[in-house]
Amino acid sequence: MISEFIKLSSNSFFYDWHVFCSFCLKTQPSDAKIYSSTFFLPFFATAQTTRIDSIFKNAGEVYFSFEVNSKVELNSISKIVSLDHGAKLPKVFAYANERTFTQFLALNIPYTPEASPGSQFKELNMLLSLEDKQQDNWDFYPSYDVYLEMMYAFEDQYPDLCKVTSIGSTVDGRELLVAKLTDSLTVAQNEPKVLYTSSMHGDEISGFVLSLRLIDFLLKNYESDSEIRSILNNVELWINPLANPDGTYRNNNNSIFNASRYNANWIDLNRNYPDPEDGPHPDGNPYQPETIAFMNFTDSVGFDLSSNFHSGAVVANYPWDTWSNITADLDWWLQVMTQYASLAQQNSSNDYFSQYENGITNGNEWYEVAGGRQDYMNYYEHCREFTLELSDDKTPIGADLPFYWEANKASLLAYIQQSVFGLRGVVTDSLTGEALLVKVFIENYDIDNSEVYSHLPIGNYHRYLSSGVYSLTFSADEYVSKTLNNVSILNNETTFLDVQLVKNNLTIEELTTQLKIYPQPARDFVFVAGIPELANNVKLMDAKGSLVRPIKLKGTSIVLTKRNMSAGQYYFIYYVNGVQYSKPIIFE
Repeated sequence: MISEFIKLSSNSFFYDWHVFCSFCLKTQPSDAKIYSSTFFLPFFATAQTTRIDSIFKNAGEVYFSFEVNSKVELNSISKIVSLDHGAKLPKVFAYANERTFTQFLALNIPYTPEASPGSQFKELNMLLSLEDKQQDNWDFYPSYDVYLEMMYAFEDQYPDLCKVTSIGSTVDGRELLVAKLTDSLTVAQNEPKVLYTSSMHGDEISGFVLSLRLIDFLLKNYESDSEIRSILNNVELWINPLANPDGTYRNNNNSIFNASRYNANWIDLNRNYPDPEDGPHPDGNPYQPETIAFMNFTDSVGFDLSSNFHSGAVVANYPWDTWSNITADLDWWLQVMTQYASLAQQNSSNDYFSQYENGITNGNEWYEVAGGRQDYMNYYEHCREFTLELSDDKTPIGADLPFYWEANKASLLAYIQQSVFGLRGVVTDSLTGEALLVKVFIENYDIDNSEVYSHLPIGNYHRYLSSGVYSLTFSADEYVSKTLNNVSILNNETTFLDVQLVKNNLTIEELTTQLKIYPQPARDFVFVAGIPELANNVKLMDAKGSLVRPIKLKGTSIVLTKRNMSAGQYYFIYYVNGVQYSKPIIFE
């Protein structure tokens, strides 16, 4: 019965009392007694009873702990509430908003309210003006206005190496800033694209300051340090220091005291992304402005390598989070994560980065997360992203920030340098030399969208692999696919492989006959395969010609779910070179 409730609640069926009570009436009498008693006695914790409305009177999230005895139970509960990063059996800490907390209460699990991590910060050493503190030690947290000023000051001081852009605004109108660092800001080059992004949980802020310091360090040392110069000459690096400013500056723009995990709508941004296993809206919430801005941003850039920074634990967490599937690149991940942890250990003390499996962990083996950014980037964006947990304290005191910088500096640089290793090259038309958008697929290796795609306008691709021998197939619409066997790769080295594809004699019309839609008719979902890679303006229309929804493609196949559509005939429509093509889809 509990698992049934979790399944329903995770799909956002319980938005009010009446729906919940209806569920209770459908249960067995004994179950109904458990659930109704839980519901009408909102929570029990150490002989204390408090009404839900009083809990959420002054804040939209609650922090609490409870005990569970198995990882299976923990993963079921993770479908409802946001488990804290330091989750370890049997005692677990979690966050919830009013809706998800109500759902948790129905499980009848005793719990204990805990003080919000954001209210525990001490000695923050806020920087309220760029002039009022010496910045050499970076032992402070900037106010929101100082943060903006610092970012644009980087651009002003180093206009040939740094460009700062706002990729969107938060719920409360704060800016989501990214700094682009490279020696060629305006001309596309054959370089890997790397992203560092921090603090999508607003109360996990150690990475916020480390990101700012990394920007400063790279720019200041470009001329004098050959290693730094090599990075910015050969990599297009993007850094987003603060992905959830509304959560970080919950109290006001001059303090991070009372920072919250969630955004201003009290939504966990790290549960708000499309999920490989659980679909478009695993948390039951609409995509937040911050989520939409980030998805649009990553689509427009096309990153090859990335990491998102958190705190509350110390570990490098590699894919997957949502399921127990073994990633195709497991050996590569183990090598790169071990390198990160080892360097952090060498450059620190006090057993830093030695927890879990010597500083690294598989996400799902730790605890399950649905709708996380890491899995979104790996699955939907064909990128390679890991989650970096920087400190046990969600927001260390200002005086401790230099320690975390020194411990992680070499690791952060080494991960960027990994972006130039592996297999890379440029794919072009054999006759015209025109750059091509192609899929690079490794036979008997790639699974779960692990294939990569080349980038326009250069046609460059970047495939990260551990030492071995591989067979690769390069394919593009209107071109004959090419398979290359016995391609050797060595760890921490680069294998260059440029490829030319020959245009085939098939017309676009003939290629569209390869489009397959199955099963037909369908009850819940259909697979659409064989979509031309040049297809654009893809959408689903109903029989009357009205738009049902636009469709975003990543590759040549997609799964379409019925969602709230009624039974009937629909049309899968796309355009190639301005010509419309369509094929019917029938849902029962």
